Amino acid sequence: MDEQSKQVRLNELISQIRPLHEAVMKEAEAYQVSLAKPPGSLGKLEAMSIQMAGITGQIHNEINKKAILVFASDNGVQTEGVSITPRSVTMQQAVNMTYYKTGMAALAQHFGQEVIVVDLGIYDPYNCAAIHKRSLGRGTKNIVKEAAMTREQALTAILTGIETTKMAVEAGYQAVGVGEIGIANTTTSAAVFCALTDTPSREVVGRGAGLSDEGFARKIAIVADAIRRLEPDPSDVVDVLSKVGGFDICGMVGAFIGAAIERIPVVIDGFISVVAALAAVRLAPMVNGYLFPSHQSTEKGYLLAAAELGLSPWLNLNMRLGEGSGCTIALEILASSCAVTNNMATMAEGLIDDSYLDPYKGKEIFDS
Repeated sequence: MDEQSKQVRLNELISQIRPLHEAVMKEAEAYQVSLAKPPGSLGKLEAMSIQMAGITGQIHNEINKKAILVFASDNGVQTEGVSITPRSVTMQQAVNMTYYKTGMAALAQHFGQEVIVVDLGIYDPYNCAAIHKRSLGRGTKNIVKEAAMTREQALTAILTGIETTKMAVEAGYQAVGVGEIGIANTTTSAAVFCALTDTPSREVVGRGAGLSDEGFARKIAIVADAIRRLEPDPSDVVDVLSKVGGFDICGMVGAFIGAAIERIPVVIDGFISVVAALAAVRLAPMVNGYLFPSHQSTEKGYLLAAAELGLSPWLNLNMRLGEGSGCTIALEILASSCAVTNNMATMAEGLIDDSYLDPYKGKEIFDS
């Protein structure tokens, strides 16, 4: 397909997204009230189960099969010293993930979750049959000098992300988390966020691991200068992604859109993941209803991006690994919310006279 055909195809796929089942969500909310507990006492777990009902159209749900979708790609801007980590780590960690030997993958294996790694543009050669090879080149271009990629490449990566989620659903996965591996992708994701929201780079760009004061200042300046010079159009998400994004970010955008198309819950990881989720929502606003947060990344721009989506992280474990590591834990929390709904007795089933709650109907029982 040429660029125009890919844009048409993306628009067609986005048009398949449907809003949440509002009526079923109201039923799920009423069911939560009927359970043998003070209303609201399970907090966010109750909200999760209600959102799940909206996604699937049924009050009782199970999440037994889960996967982490990891999009791997290198970034040309890495050569500008925006990260102390060598480029080769992208390739090596992508391979290590398939052996469940990275931090995220070790957690996924512990929980019985699958890790699916998609190569969208790893620079260094490797020999690993388990990686899904969908490379668009040996990394993106350097945004200091030129646009990261062509618009057609951005569209291809987004469509690949949608296809990856569809593949996971066809394999029986009921929920996915979206992660990445790509050295220097905190720079590209910061650039995407700044371009989409017109936020100054100094308010978004994080230092990362071990970057010197000089390197940090250079990273902030690179993001600001790239946006000024390349002039990404904030009203055109694909334009933003193609000019200052990364292949990995584009794939993640597609994965979030794909989850909404397939009507499954999708979990956001850290800063790069939440920026991709924001881009997905800007492309297809109804995607927002299918999103679940995980942990609060220590990256400076994370909370800004989460706020744009109206989301608050469930956990704060001072994690900053990326890869989809926060998703592994959050998927188990999400599954727990379903287990409570499925297995807990109602007041009637538990032989509890709930008339003591009559004075509080329609009111908040708890102070916070």
